[in-house]
Amino acid sequence: MPAKKKAAKAAAPKKVEPIKAKAIRIFELGAPEVMKFVEVEVPVPGPGQVRVRHTAIGVNLADTYNRKGEHHGVPLPSGLGLEAAGVIEAIGPRVTGFKVGEHVVGMGGNDAYCEARVYSAGQLIKLPKWLDDRTAVAALAKGTTVQYLFNDVRKLKRGEVILFHAAAGGVGQIAGQWAKAVGARMIGTVSTPEKAKIAKKCGYTHIIDLSKQNITEEVMKLTNGQGVDVIYDSNGKDTWDDTLKSVKRRGMVVTFGSASGAPPAVDLHANLGQRSVYFIRATSVNFFTDPTIRRKSAAELFKRMKAGVVKVKVNHVYALKDVAQAHRDLEGRKTTGSIVLIP
Repeated sequence: MPAKKKAAKAAAPKKVEPIKAKAIRIFELGAPEVMKFVEVEVPVPGPGQVRVRHTAIGVNLADTYNRKGEHHGVPLPSGLGLEAAGVIEAIGPRVTGFKVGEHVVGMGGNDAYCEARVYSAGQLIKLPKWLDDRTAVAALAKGTTVQYLFNDVRKLKRGEVILFHAAAGGVGQIAGQWAKAVGARMIGTVSTPEKAKIAKKCGYTHIIDLSKQNITEEVMKLTNGQGVDVIYDSNGKDTWDDTLKSVKRRGMVVTFGSASGAPPAVDLHANLGQRSVYFIRATSVNFFTDPTIRRKSAAELFKRMKAGVVKVKVNHVYALKDVAQAHRDLEGRKTTGSIVLIP
């Protein structure tokens, strides 16, 4: 009787090779024109690493700070971009919890403006199947910012009065919806009547139009001269004086950005002493200190999005090669909500 044939050997896994991809690089700091569209080599993922092919890339104000060298020291040449969504195409040794073909968002590393890149597995957040890549990347950095501002910097409470600058921006729109669900009374600042309409739809009770109204005067009218409990300021220089004048006794000022430039130095006695104001410079790097914390923050955001409490709309889409125009529009206050780049 003939011997049974041996089972065919399983096909060997396809060898992973380096690939070429288009990416944005800066070789000097400055205006949007310093961003160059170049070809780079994306290596094979090493131990603990994952290679992701991007489908959507987020644009944040922090990207403009890094482009100009205002946020942190940026070693040149450098990439740009803090977050991108895409599909896993290769996994290195000693990686668990991820599979080729899964959709993820990668955060961190200042190198997201590209068609593909290698991430540490700890930088990745797996996307639920109901959430598309563009919406995810439009929401994640901004939504997790709101999460730590409203929960970790200071726990948002029902009934308190909040002033939130740039209410029609990506962070501001999520903040308005989140705070409305909690039951806080939100006052938002905007730069145009059109943005005022957007902010109103996102849950702000009162809108201050900077093109025709004074912040402190309006705040005092709305609070019977008391000021607000908390001010969240991502604007910086242009609104700083009014920010310090609009907070109530023993209230809190939270600065988490500088869209109009860095605010002046704070004199604790002159600026904050008259009303015993609490002050914090909040940055995500000091709150998301390990992957577990960021993933928990993302999970809370996703829960609110699935329930319809927070709705995120992609308002502006640009090709990756046109990122300079996206930065010009963002810095020129021509955008509202979220901006996404498509590779």
